[in-house]
Amino acid sequence: MAKKAVATFAAKAGAKSMVKCIRMEKSPKTGAYIFSEQLVETEKAKDFFNGKK
Repeated sequence: MAKKAVATFAAKAGAKSMVKCIRMEKSPKTGAYIFSEQLVETEKAKDFFNGKK
């Protein structure tokens, strides 16, 4: 039987809630689309999608 993997992010010692953001970008070399994934804080999700670092 397959096991289901579940990831939880607990709020330990002042840790902020995190979300996984996936953005599709066009590669300048090949022109193909690539996906960049990153775990960011909830408040900074809009900055991630606007391209700010």
